[in-house]
Amino acid sequence: MDPTNRGPEEYGHDRSGDDGGRRRQPRDPLTPDFGHQTPQQARMVQLTTGDFLLTVNPVDGSEIEPCRPGERPEAPTRYTAAQRVERERAAAPPVPPGPPAPQMPLLERQEERERLVRLLSRGRSVRLTGPAGAGRTALLDAVAGDCADLAPDGVVRLSGYKRSATELLYALFGAVYGAPLHRPDREGLLALLHGVGVVVVVDDLELGGAALQELLDATPECAFLFAATPEVSAPAAEANLEEVFLTGLGRSASIELMEHVVERALTDEEANWAGDLWFESEGLPLRFVQAGALLRQRDDLHAGQGAADGDDDPADASPFGRPEPADLPLPSLGEGAAPAALLASRLTEAARETLRFAVALGGEVPHQAHLPALVGDTHADAALGELALTGMLSPAGPRYRLAAGVLTQLEASGYGESADAHARSAAQHYAWWAGHPSVTPERAVAEADALLASMARLVPAEAPGQASVAVLLARSAAPAFAAGMQWGAWEKALRTGQEAARIAGEVAEEAYFHHELGVLALCTGHLDRARAELEASVGMRGALADKAGAVAGRRALALVADRSGEPVLRTPVGEEVPAPRHDESAPPPGGLPASTPLFPRQTAETSTTLLTRQSPPPARGPGGPLGVLRGARRNIVAVGAGALLAAVLGTVVTLGATSGEEEPEGQTVTTEQSANADDSENGLGADEPTDDPATDEGTAGGDSTTGAPSGTASPSPSGSPSPSSSSPGTTPGPGTPSSSAPTGEDPPTEESPEPTKSTPAPTESEPGTETPTETPTDPPTTEEPPTEEPPTEPETSNSASGPAETVTASATESAPASPAVV
Repeated sequence: MDPTNRGPEEYGHDRSGDDGGRRRQPRDPLTPDFGHQTPQQARMVQLTTGDFLLTVNPVDGSEIEPCRPGERPEAPTRYTAAQRVERERAAAPPVPPGPPAPQMPLLERQEERERLVRLLSRGRSVRLTGPAGAGRTALLDAVAGDCADLAPDGVVRLSGYKRSATELLYALFGAVYGAPLHRPDREGLLALLHGVGVVVVVDDLELGGAALQELLDATPECAFLFAATPEVSAPAAEANLEEVFLTGLGRSASIELMEHVVERALTDEEANWAGDLWFESEGLPLRFVQAGALLRQRDDLHAGQGAADGDDDPADASPFGRPEPADLPLPSLGEGAAPAALLASRLTEAARETLRFAVALGGEVPHQAHLPALVGDTHADAALGELALTGMLSPAGPRYRLAAGVLTQLEASGYGESADAHARSAAQHYAWWAGHPSVTPERAVAEADALLASMARLVPAEAPGQASVAVLLARSAAPAFAAGMQWGAWEKALRTGQEAARIAGEVAEEAYFHHELGVLALCTGHLDRARAELEASVGMRGALADKAGAVAGRRALALVADRSGEPVLRTPVGEEVPAPRHDESAPPPGGLPASTPLFPRQTAETSTTLLTRQSPPPARGPGGPLGVLRGARRNIVAVGAGALLAAVLGTVVTLGATSGEEEPEGQTVTTEQSANADDSENGLGADEPTDDPATDEGTAGGDSTTGAPSGTASPSPSGSPSPSSSSPGTTPGPGTPSSSAPTGEDPPTEESPEPTKSTPAPTESEPGTETPTETPTDPPTTEEPPTEEPPTEPETSNSASGPAETVTASATESAPASPAVV
């Protein structure tokens, strides 16, 4: 592509089209297309803390597990002198935009400065005590520059504002050692700091007593220079600390300091006013810096009024001439002692709006990069420079906050009337900013105090709308604080978010904060607190059916149980451990042989049904709730199979019980009957058994030993067919088979070639002969042993049914015993 002579296709036209009218390409939109944005992935960070591997998960909650031997980080290494200088420069507060502020001299502090340097060079720790605004920070800066070469590890500047002893120890570790994504446990931290030799300068200390002694005992090779106000509790009696008190400046030094601020000599009237102010403020340097700012504003107003008058046309002047610019009166003594309201009234609107945000955040001034978005002015970042020139800002670590006394003065002037609305706007902005993937954890940690202040302002409001914003901010900021290893701010954000979620009624978010607090307690070694927080989280997430969160909580609980030495992991109240599900059906206790059909065929020779009682399976030991849950489905399937088996057995029993009833004539064929072709009603009928008692006695057990199946004819040695009916009027003898004996209804498999009439009585089989039989195809059934019978003549019937083996138990028992047939 030629950047000079562009083709028509580069202007949105095709070469084949009309080249006459060229249109410019549309300009890129100033704002992205919110409808087609790529979803941003959650920022997950893995870091090691002690022997744990912590995965900061902003979605479901952080996960913690033992660190594997191959994943343990390397030993921390100490920074070099050049690296320490670079880190100290990065940790300093940013330079405000606009004209640079004049450099203030250190007046009447030479004696204290030399004494502090002398004590530190001897390895002694010193506590510098002075009222707010006495110039402690300026003196610390000068002493730190003088002690740069005293210690082998140089000088470390720390901020003690709202910091505990543990936080200061970890801050010292981060300033001396380079250990990315590694936070040692308490034992490892003390071991690493035990041999550190450094001069530690701590400003705005808020510790005293045992906490301060803990800090000193953990670092025996360090020399500390603490700066605190008289309101901070005194150190313990056994603490080896030197005390240095700082007072105000003298009258002459105060007037000299004011002249450095105004950058000119004071007039007599101004000098007298400064003298009265010195008596009122007890010589605090901060008051004279702010008073000098008032005089600078007064000079600017004079210069502006003169410039405006100089632009007027002389012809428009009054006939009496142009009046002299009116002199602005000096501020009153009260305005000089509390100048914040008067100084703010002479600032730009963006600067005043910045002060409103600072008042809403409890004195924390937002970073200059956030001011354009908060104030709504693209040039609002210059407001920080205006505030710095007035002396209403004080450096606090990597940021600024309102100077001592300014917050109270602004609240009295009405700057706190809209504090809730400004805190809500700041919280919404910080919630979006902290959760953005481009924001590193280090940047979020630098703004930690402002974020925590905006949360704390919204929680006591007891309004669901305000509390929901605090929950959103805590949800976004807490993972960033954890990843930045600023665990003091992490805990404060979690505590505030948990309380805000309780007020707002957001159970899911409250469960998240409980989970994070449990993980934090586990990392710090507080196992009881970790167990309580994690059990609360698992219970809430179980009620919400949050499986992923509940699993993460149970894993952390298992780790707590392992560290506390519990043999069994306790399940939280209301929670059940899901048992594995088995969808296959369980077989019956006794099992079903593969060769046994499910519905057995009923034959004529099965006269009775044998019901065997199987022994119950051995009782299993109580498995507790888990065993009941695990076998629930199996039990249901077994019950269904048992019901089906009971139905089958009931059908068999019913058939056996009802087969002895009288059936219609010609519907059954027995061994005492023969087929009759002359029966026109029922086809091939069956002859009724004879009524002759003698014949009945001979046939009662005639073929009891045969096993021919139903449907086969027994051959007769005489070749004559057997009779098919008996003479009427005869009564059956005691050995005659009962009509209730079960008979089969299977069709005959072999018929007589020439059907004949039935004879009066069937012939008996001859002694010594046996009726040929066939082996039954159905499975053998349990039968009683055959009874011995007297020799009889062979039977000469062409019966279509099976042998007379279906005699009931009662008929068999009533027959006389006889020798077995040979």
